[in-house]
Amino acid sequence: MKNSKLIVFILLLLGGFAKAQRPPVIVSPQVHADKSVTFKYFSKTAKEVKLSGEFLKDPVSLSKDTSGVWSITVPSISPDIYPYNFVVDGTGVADPNNTRIFANERFKRSIVDIPGDKPLIHSLQNVPHGKITYQLYNSKSLNTTRQLLVYTPPNFDASGKTKYPVLYLIHGGSDTEETWTKVGNANFIADNLIAQGKAKPMIIVMPYGNVRPAPMPDFTKDVVNDVIPFIEANYPVKAGSENRAVAGFSVGGGQTLNIGFTNTDKFGYICSYAPFTATEEFKKNFDNWTPNADVINKQVKLFTISVGTDDFLYESVKKNIAMFEEKKIKIKPLIVSGGHTWMNCKLFLATSLQEIFK
Repeated sequence: MKNSKLIVFILLLLGGFAKAQRPPVIVSPQVHADKSVTFKYFSKTAKEVKLSGEFLKDPVSLSKDTSGVWSITVPSISPDIYPYNFVVDGTGVADPNNTRIFANERFKRSIVDIPGDKPLIHSLQNVPHGKITYQLYNSKSLNTTRQLLVYTPPNFDASGKTKYPVLYLIHGGSDTEETWTKVGNANFIADNLIAQGKAKPMIIVMPYGNVRPAPMPDFTKDVVNDVIPFIEANYPVKAGSENRAVAGFSVGGGQTLNIGFTNTDKFGYICSYAPFTATEEFKKNFDNWTPNADVINKQVKLFTISVGTDDFLYESVKKNIAMFEEKKIKIKPLIVSGGHTWMNCKLFLATSLQEIFK
């Protein structure tokens, strides 16, 4: 009997201890009707917790209550999708209570979606939806098996009776093949524009662009010699450069220029978003470039470079634009406000989808 009472006492003690150690239930982020957002983080031991986000000019401090919950409410935030993270005693961490994680190999961030009063172009709307498929392909150029994502449009005809143009869409440096869908909502943008009749039904291919140890040298070969043949062998696509586009952001924007302008016979549309071009491949391709502008301008139906005026690459992008103009290459620049952000990426992509394959 005494042993039984002792066991019960120990179990009650352990149960109380576990309950005392269990963190409180936290909802974070909480988006309110007035577009303000409350962020929360639990830690009894942290000395300082700050919030960093692309909706803030500078990180802001959270306040701690007696239970160890740190919180802050940020006033009205302009509707969009934003990356953010907590900085706990100087270390950046994703929000542990948010399942939406920024797809990136270096930065640990979460995502908050502030809806508009009217549906934004990247939002989930009541329209027919396409499908995202994860595919593996054999890269002979890189001697490995790699993954890519494929968006097929609403009412996709897999039988091959309907053939589609293809956009090859490249992510930024240290991002992944999932970033265009998990952060950029590329599939929803395409769904909405196709439903509005502003974009052609198309296949969008999102390859993994980080090639180790360097992010550039062999990726052009991978796209041209491995990715394109894989897609054209497994999907009903239209032939010819007029049915093939390449676009990308940041490092992917630089890759877009390398891929597109060394293969103008294969890509009728080249759309570069805030390109990072301080690479050996770009230098090799363009430092002593003597293009036949007449031929290229006939082959390439649309060439755009887009950038924000607050982008840290703004000055270098302006020089890139000037270089192409000096070489007599027809270019359609898009200069907007804002920085080197995925908020601008969504704008750039939405613009391109309405211009390609027309």
